[in-house]
Amino acid sequence: MLAEESKPATDTETGAEILVDALKSSNVEFLFGYPGGAILPLYDALYTKSFSNVLTRHEQGAVHAAEGYAKTTGKTGVVCVTSGPGAGNVVTGIADAQMDSVPLVVFTGQVTRSAIGTNAFQELDIVSVTKPITKANFQVQNVEDLHSVVTKAFKLAQSGRKGPVLVDLPKDVTADSAIFEEAAKRTKAMSKPRLGKTQKETITKALNALSNAAKPIVVVGAGVAASGATKEFNQFVQNWELPVVTTLLGLGTFPSDDPLFLGMGGMHGSYAANMALDESDFILNIGSRFDDRMVPRAADFADQKTIVHIDIDTHELNKILHADYAVEADAKAALQEMNSRPVDKPQIPAWHQLTTDWQDQHPDSVKPGKGEFDPHEVVGAVGKATNGDAIVVTDVGQHQMWAAQAYPFKHSRQLVTSGGLGTMGYGLPAAIGAKFGNQDRDVVLFVGDGGFQMTSEELEVLAAENLNVKIFLMNNHALGMIRQWQDAFYSNHRSKSLFDHQPDFKKLAAAYDINYQRLDPEIPLEQQLNDVFDDPKSTLVEVQVPVTEQVYPMVAPGHANRDMIGF
Repeated sequence: MLAEESKPATDTETGAEILVDALKSSNVEFLFGYPGGAILPLYDALYTKSFSNVLTRHEQGAVHAAEGYAKTTGKTGVVCVTSGPGAGNVVTGIADAQMDSVPLVVFTGQVTRSAIGTNAFQELDIVSVTKPITKANFQVQNVEDLHSVVTKAFKLAQSGRKGPVLVDLPKDVTADSAIFEEAAKRTKAMSKPRLGKTQKETITKALNALSNAAKPIVVVGAGVAASGATKEFNQFVQNWELPVVTTLLGLGTFPSDDPLFLGMGGMHGSYAANMALDESDFILNIGSRFDDRMVPRAADFADQKTIVHIDIDTHELNKILHADYAVEADAKAALQEMNSRPVDKPQIPAWHQLTTDWQDQHPDSVKPGKGEFDPHEVVGAVGKATNGDAIVVTDVGQHQMWAAQAYPFKHSRQLVTSGGLGTMGYGLPAAIGAKFGNQDRDVVLFVGDGGFQMTSEELEVLAAENLNVKIFLMNNHALGMIRQWQDAFYSNHRSKSLFDHQPDFKKLAAAYDINYQRLDPEIPLEQQLNDVFDDPKSTLVEVQVPVTEQVYPMVAPGHANRDMIGF
């Protein structure tokens, strides 16, 4: 007699308990959040089921931490906050994740179903608020639907162009009970993205055109790393021997020490990268949006270049620049197809020589004053101390660009920064999330004195969770990028961009039980950094930077990439 086929176990659980089980079945490692009245049933289930959840000190910190975790691991970041102000406080982070295509699932508490629409205490229609900035959002009306909605949310966050999904949880739904039937484990692997006949034909035509190009370049964006195609991208570039320009979020996809690497392009990109963007006759863009920071003056590209644009999101194709060859495809699938074709490299020795000459031209660095540092020198020294292997997190501002320009990136998913939305206060919580996802790697944060003060309460998480993050506070006593723009475009009217008074950052670090060190120009930098990285505890490293230090090169808004200032 055959043994009876085993069936999935069934049990009665609360909605909150079903949700925790759904998180486990989705292989969630950490949840970042902050409790409140409407979400208490879930926090009670997290307690009884011993699920790992991280208490940030602000809801905005929770969603940025989830972003840092997701960006460095490729996994879905998970957030849980309460209703009303708790939900409202994650809106900025959700918008940030949407702009940078970061997979998140955000759970928000909600008032009971009977109270929805009555302006009840801490009620907010977060579903309506976040419709424009999420891939999808749901409000669960029945506990029986909870597991399937959660499963769908995780699938959506990772499918196609990745992004945030919100699930709104009325309190009585999480408190209700239902029969929980765990779905049988699926052994079937996820289907790999495949190219259709039209896509393959377009790639064939694009490669034929590439073979005849005189001045070709490849532009690589975050979409390559998001698809897990870094290896395939590097293989393609080396086979075809093409110069590479990267976006801010594409840094690390191609090693910065490779002779074919021209640097980051755009507003604060390298001279070589911007000149190549301007003078090339063929641009192959893989996984980048052609956003206004990369191409400040799109009109300059009209009818001058052959453009191939490969992107998973059809809405990005032909949005900014018309593409002669537009391919809606996952970057990995496209690159695998491209690498399967015979290599017919364009004969471009003169172009290679010209791009090499451009690489040899660098902007003069502002000479630091007494007691101050050249930020490029500090970032480069940190790169040397970490062998270029650290996960680098930044806040937003001048220090963000200095880090992008000077750190020797060589791995994908190595840079964690707010690219599209440009969110100040992002850095510290994102570094916390990055460290949770990469406990065996150095995590370095470069942050300005402005952005640091927006989320400095998250220092408590470093201490409470015993995390080791090295924080380099680039202190120029100013909102540096604002000050730079005011000087350049507003007749030096430094309206509220200078800090005449600052906290004592040494005392602030001590209050949170974080180590502190102020770099001394009279002591060898290498020696000081070795001491910092040898210490197993988080350290706040204060770096005095000249208030007038500029980020150069710079392409003013609306100008051509060739119109750089700062040389």
